Amino acid sequence: MDHGAPELSALEPWVYEPLLALALREDIGSGDLTTEALISPEARLEGVFVAKGSGRIAGLEVAAHVFRRLDPGVRTEPLVQDGADVDAGTPLMRVRGRGRALLSGERVALNLLMRLSGIATATRDVVRLVQDLPVKIADTRKTMPLLRALDKYAVRVGGGVNHRFGLYDAVLIKDNHIAAVGSIREAVRRARRRAGYLIPIEVEIERLEDVEEALEAGVTAILLDNMPLPMLREAVRIVNRRAITEASGGITPQNVRAVAETGVDVISLGWLTHSVRAMDISFELE
Repeated sequence: MDHGAPELSALEPWVYEPLLALALREDIGSGDLTTEALISPEARLEGVFVAKGSGRIAGLEVAAHVFRRLDPGVRTEPLVQDGADVDAGTPLMRVRGRGRALLSGERVALNLLMRLSGIATATRDVVRLVQDLPVKIADTRKTMPLLRALDKYAVRVGGGVNHRFGLYDAVLIKDNHIAAVGSIREAVRRARRRAGYLIPIEVEIERLEDVEEALEAGVTAILLDNMPLPMLREAVRIVNRRAITEASGGITPQNVRAVAETGVDVISLGWLTHSVRAMDISFELE
């Protein structure tokens, strides 16, 4: 069990505070009927988040902010850090404050903490499978709507890297784009004219004969989509470091190492965020 944490880029509260407000409004609505009937406004309680299974923790501060939105006087005490690998039974964070805030915020806090920890755990496990190879494990835009910043943060906690955050920070020319304009060369030309020379341009290809056209067009990266391993290996050979190579499509923990051994620079996996298995965590009053 490792209670240390990797170096992480900050996840600032302004990124997720609007989301927390919406989530609490959705859950509490006009009022928590059960808690308001049973718990007096003055009652103070203390609870602790506990891991019910093993995994990598992500989202403790997000969970803490859920309670603070309901009671600014809530005090939290992290017992581990984001990035910690924990075993079942490990206490994660202690929370003290008004009882109504703790009980009304419990579900939203747990939902987020369990989801983010599940993403971080899955990412960690894949990264470990290829950790001795010069390849990076990346996410995609297949995130839960409105949760992208949080989902991608969890990927970083797991040791992965982030692909583009949205349609605004990089150009990714896909097969439908190419079909619409007629060729890779024309698609790249139009994209470069619009985006300028500081924005990276990546092209998705499915055939080996398209690799040279993409390289001649001056792309930053080539996404090798759903290629069998021999074709993937040949595409990497043709590129010969003239662009970043990214493999995507149909990649699982079972075949990720074989894909990495083809020599690609990046492997992107949508299932890291779109098929999340939440980590089992509970919140227990003391």
